Amino acid sequence: MSKIDFKKEDFVKTQEDGYQLEYTKSEIGEGSNLIIEKKNDDGTYSVIQIPIRRFKESIFIVVDEAIDGRIIFE
Repeated sequence: MSKIDFKKEDFVKTQEDGYQLEYTKSEIGEGSNLIIEKKNDDGTYSVIQIPIRRFKESIFIVVDEAIDGRIIFE
């Protein structure tokens, strides 16, 4: 399994008052099982369920509030 860490600062504010990260299919892969984990204050991670949108060659991770965390994928 591979992973990509992300930080609050990596998110871009959307027009709908949310935040999103954009990755390409070449970074994550098409049809990959994606697990999103939020980093807790104590350094541990918790699995969270959030919308993941795909459009053309991009994959978007969408949240209400920017978070630190990681994406785990196969």
